Amino acid sequence: MEDDAPVIYGLEFQARALTPQTAETDAIRFLVGTQSLKYDNQIHIIDFDDENNIINKNVLLHQVGEIWHISASPADKGVLATCYNQTSDSKVMTCAAVWRMPKELESGSHESPDDSSSTTQTLELLCHLDNTAHGNMACVTWEPMGDGKKIISLADNHLLLWDLQESSSQAVLSSSTALEGKGQLKFTSGRWSPHHNCTQVATANDTTIRGWDTRNMSQIYCIENAHGQLVRDLDFNPNKQYYLASCGDDCKVKFWDTRNVGEPVKTLDEHSHWVWNVRYNHSHDQLILTGSSDSRVILSNMVSISSEPFGHLVDEDDLSDQEEHHQEEKSKEPLPDSVIATYEEHEDSVYAVEWSSADPWLFASLSYDGRLVINRVPRALKYHILL
Repeated sequence: MEDDAPVIYGLEFQARALTPQTAETDAIRFLVGTQSLKYDNQIHIIDFDDENNIINKNVLLHQVGEIWHISASPADKGVLATCYNQTSDSKVMTCAAVWRMPKELESGSHESPDDSSSTTQTLELLCHLDNTAHGNMACVTWEPMGDGKKIISLADNHLLLWDLQESSSQAVLSSSTALEGKGQLKFTSGRWSPHHNCTQVATANDTTIRGWDTRNMSQIYCIENAHGQLVRDLDFNPNKQYYLASCGDDCKVKFWDTRNVGEPVKTLDEHSHWVWNVRYNHSHDQLILTGSSDSRVILSNMVSISSEPFGHLVDEDDLSDQEEHHQEEKSKEPLPDSVIATYEEHEDSVYAVEWSSADPWLFASLSYDGRLVINRVPRALKYHILL
């Protein structure tokens, strides 16, 4: 049972921003934003053709500056938000804006990968997230189950909740809160929880993780010294409402139960340098992806803290005798937590890893040299989980 080889796509610029096209659940599509100081920056729309194992691409111009973060609307395939650097009066500001891609690109295209004669199109600006009073934008995150009308941005020490109005042509600040304390406090990342009616957001600043209630912008939990060094990224378990994963510059990935934040539920230390990204699989939450500046992507199988620690449980009434016997054998022994695979196709720091929103067994990783790698969960593990 041979696993498929990874598919590699090279951008001509450095890059660190990656997102799946969240609203697209049929086609496998990722968006990548570039970081070039000299040339116009671009957003590459990457379509992966699963049957033929090839990548088709379209390129959009993003002329306002180098892209530090990109996120796609959960409701509208054509809408995305970027955080980008802008230089004015010899000062660099990180700004954020919401954009729309040309209509014909929303559902991808079938342009061949080597067709470089294609015309590059530009993004349509829908609105800026005005940060003149708030400082540099670290990231923009969309309300997970929403209609694409609510977003949160993190700017220096401010947590800002925006309403997008009039088909996203205007962003109105509906509420905000700020970190109070000594020193220059700065958010590094944040995630919006898909649980609790989407009223909770987790943020990271320095070594601390905080939970916020978006209805009144109050703090609901605080994990101080969650990591020995800077916390880089967070993600919520899609199936267990209180479970949160974090990673950081101490080379560790930690899993938390937000009801009891004294100790992490589990810690992984497989990476040998900063861990930039951690992502739960959307369907099978035991599958965890991490990317690090040790140039590796690691896929872990964290069964013990997943929503199905004993595998997929089936109602006994639905089983035949033979299946029942097989089921008994299987249910005795849950798989131990383990590293499933380490992917070493990158030669530079891996700044982003993301699961496809259309295929739960497929993921992309992006390293700073502009290399995008598409990989799949090993078949043996896939069938173990499914069967």
